[in-house]
Amino acid sequence: MNRLLIGLLGITAAGLWLLAGSNVNSAAQRPTSPAQYLEGDTYQKSRAYSPAVITRGGRIIWLAGQTATQDLNGKSLLGDFQGQARTVFALMERTLKRDGASLQNLVNMTVFINDPRNGDQLVKLRQEFFPDGKFPASTMITVSDFAQPGMLIEIQGVAVVGE
Repeated sequence: MNRLLIGLLGITAAGLWLLAGSNVNSAAQRPTSPAQYLEGDTYQKSRAYSPAVITRGGRIIWLAGQTATQDLNGKSLLGDFQGQARTVFALMERTLKRDGASLQNLVNMTVFINDPRNGDQLVKLRQEFFPDGKFPASTMITVSDFAQPGMLIEIQGVAVVGE
């Protein structure tokens, strides 16, 4: 429960920080995004996340937690962490596209997993889904259980889209 509260406080703080902006310089950014991705240290790069993402202007999209116990074709994903994670990213992408955005606009994600041994698999997937190395700021939290039996992962996020 304490981890959940800490995670929620972190999300709230990140959201307020995103709204307030900052005067920090960073590496080059993608032209369609008002986001600046701070380059991480060696460990942060190896874990596929940015220590911070700075935004100014743009529309903010707050993504509800996404889960999946079936793939997009209705096939069961019970016990398949990688399948659930891929489907969650696909669902996030589909939701973002409804407003002209994509995963590349994601600036923050909170990942909930119930088995810390799946963390390394998630890192590899993030490297695949963000091949340019502009990773969202991210928090990974291990939870004891989810709202429905069989869920192995849930991801919520924040995206920023240029005007």
